[in-house]
Amino acid sequence: MGEPETAVPAQRAVDQRIPAVPGFARRTAAGASKAAKNHGKTLRDQVPRASHATLPPADGRPDAVRAVEESSRGRVPELTPIRVGRMAATPFAFLRGSAGLMAYDLVGTPVTGVEAQICGDAHAANFGLYGDARGRLVIDLNDFDETVVGPWEWDVKRLAASLVLAGREAGADEETCRRAAFDAAGAYRRTMRLLAKLPALDAWNAIADEELVSHTDAHDLLGTLERVSQKARQNTSGRFAAKSTEQGPDGGWRFVDAPPVLRRVGDAEAAAVTEALGPYLGTLSEDRLPLLARYAVHDVAFRVVGTGSVGTRSYVVLLLDHRGEPLVLQVKEARTSVLVPHLEAAGFRVAPAEHEGRRVVLGQKRMQVVSDILLGWTTVQGREFQVRQFRNRKGSVDPAALAVDQIDDYGRMTGALLARAHAHSADPRLIAGYCGKNEELDEAIAGFAVAYADRTEADHADLVAAVRAGRIGAELGV
Repeated sequence: MGEPETAVPAQRAVDQRIPAVPGFARRTAAGASKAAKNHGKTLRDQVPRASHATLPPADGRPDAVRAVEESSRGRVPELTPIRVGRMAATPFAFLRGSAGLMAYDLVGTPVTGVEAQICGDAHAANFGLYGDARGRLVIDLNDFDETVVGPWEWDVKRLAASLVLAGREAGADEETCRRAAFDAAGAYRRTMRLLAKLPALDAWNAIADEELVSHTDAHDLLGTLERVSQKARQNTSGRFAAKSTEQGPDGGWRFVDAPPVLRRVGDAEAAAVTEALGPYLGTLSEDRLPLLARYAVHDVAFRVVGTGSVGTRSYVVLLLDHRGEPLVLQVKEARTSVLVPHLEAAGFRVAPAEHEGRRVVLGQKRMQVVSDILLGWTTVQGREFQVRQFRNRKGSVDPAALAVDQIDDYGRMTGALLARAHAHSADPRLIAGYCGKNEELDEAIAGFAVAYADRTEADHADLVAAVRAGRIGAELGV
């Protein structure tokens, strides 16, 4: 009879002795997990899952040429034709370079208001392999130039639409393309439900890469992933340096011009980039400093980067250790995310201005399970940059080059990876409660994806027509 009487006072004594700690969760009842899930379910009344099929009318939106021109402001002017040429290559390539235009369109779509650290540019080509600190290959999201805190739905819809476009480019029929978008949304939903059921620490590190294929039933991709892995293992700083450097008359090593992609820079520009590496060291964990102290800077070059980033300033820095073994760092300009002008209209707060390189680096670390150990940021001549390893065993699947029967497998794999990334910042119980068990959300996302792919094809056609008419300059095939 006495035990029940002492149980409550004892618990109360513990509560008084252990105060609430900022940064940790508050003590809650055992039903907190169920409450989060139920709150997710109530969001369905405010934002029906079927409503995600909606694509707002195109009235008043910027046309393709205007969107490209606006997004080119502040970039290196002579590189704009390369960017336009790459975007004009295919509708999928156009989508890759038009994250800002899609954000404009997404403002009018339904959102639950649940915040997550989002990629902001989660198209199907922005997933890939890279090496961890011990040289093992990891697969995850790998581009974070546009990352912000925002609506998780935007990432899911961009991924789904990109799969439809990649499938069409690969020659898949319309049902296969729609199915890839449907499967990506389904894998996202199922993975979020799995993470919601796990202990917090297990969920954080869930779905190890060796389990990913089985988890997403992507067995048809095994051969492709193995081929990409083999190439990635050879994609190193050493291999790049062997192809892109030479020994100068003074015996030192330097980059070799390979226009328009790689060019050496003048002494003043090289000195500015080199000096910026000092402040960069201050953004790293102190345990990394002895490693970099064993390298000396030998040369700096300007290197053109991928489709969406063409025209931003990007340098490669050649470092050599005491044995002459190279490490190449990339110092890449970090501009304000193209999503920022649209967040407030979608009901999300805009974070106070910060160093854009810091935003990219912290966003990347929040979303990836394992990140580059040399990620940091700096400022070069008043412009903000991120710094990372270059050619860190990076490899990627070209979704537009997949066999038709692999498109849906790739959709499931990327959908699961996206859910894992979002679950690092958003409560998976809340999103899982909203997504639910049935396929209503999957169907809606697939419907949106097909409609948006059609719109992107029309935008691409407008850009191609403008290039042919001479309204906008383009350098094709670069």
